[in-house]
Amino acid sequence: MPDIYKEIQKRILVLDGAMGTMLQQYNFTEEDFRGERFKDYPTSLKGNNDLLSLTQPEAIATIHAKYFDAGADIVETNTFSGTSIAMADYQMEDLVYELNYESAKIAREVADEFTDRPRFVAGSIGPTNRTASMSPDVNDPGFRAVTFDDLRVAYKQQVEALIDGGVDILLVETVFDTLNAKAALFAIDEFFEEKGVRIPIMISGTVTDASGRILSGQTVEAFWNSLRHAKPLTFGLNCALGAALMRPYIAELAKVCDVAVSCYPNAGLPNAFGEYEL
Repeated sequence: MPDIYKEIQKRILVLDGAMGTMLQQYNFTEEDFRGERFKDYPTSLKGNNDLLSLTQPEAIATIHAKYFDAGADIVETNTFSGTSIAMADYQMEDLVYELNYESAKIAREVADEFTDRPRFVAGSIGPTNRTASMSPDVNDPGFRAVTFDDLRVAYKQQVEALIDGGVDILLVETVFDTLNAKAALFAIDEFFEEKGVRIPIMISGTVTDASGRILSGQTVEAFWNSLRHAKPLTFGLNCALGAALMRPYIAELAKVCDVAVSCYPNAGLPNAFGEYEL
């Protein structure tokens, strides 16, 4: 297996782009999301992109292949919402292992078809739709919709399935709450210790507004110092502001980080019509 630590010393490694916008081009209907297997499922499933790894696997494989064709060194699995916490929205908590395993397997098979140079698969671990360090209720600041242990257990299940499915890297991404990320990193470390395996970790946060802070209040330097103990392969930012507004925060990270810095901007924030201009 190629050593990503050696590859990243030689050149800038290129990550893939967004999965969601690529899937939007397919205009999948509710029926497409359901497929034959889930045609009688009691909840609406449209928008559950992770489920498409089971019901539309060819589309997921095609998207991975397009990114590799375009020059990506690393593709991310279709598992951004692949925790029991996020899947509770669709009453699909029981499918978490299968969703992550199959998503990793699809990406691994596509990566292995590209033999011209080392290609890598990163297991995408999203932030979930809950925050451990802030209350969702303005009238009850002490309330938490999720606990550290809830997150730890959910992340550990996801990590096991991603590694079983063949990922090379674990990517804890779009971090808006450092406590959520700490739970993910704790779960990863716990899994590594128990199984006697260890693979590289990438960490990527999201600066949500012009204050230069992530949602739970930290500057990018504080964010780095809170998580540097994980000894990640890369540390960086993704999402939210778009490339131009993200640049100064990437520069700030580059000054303080003693690991490789990652940057994958999106198309910025939507305008008044819900459209993206970048």
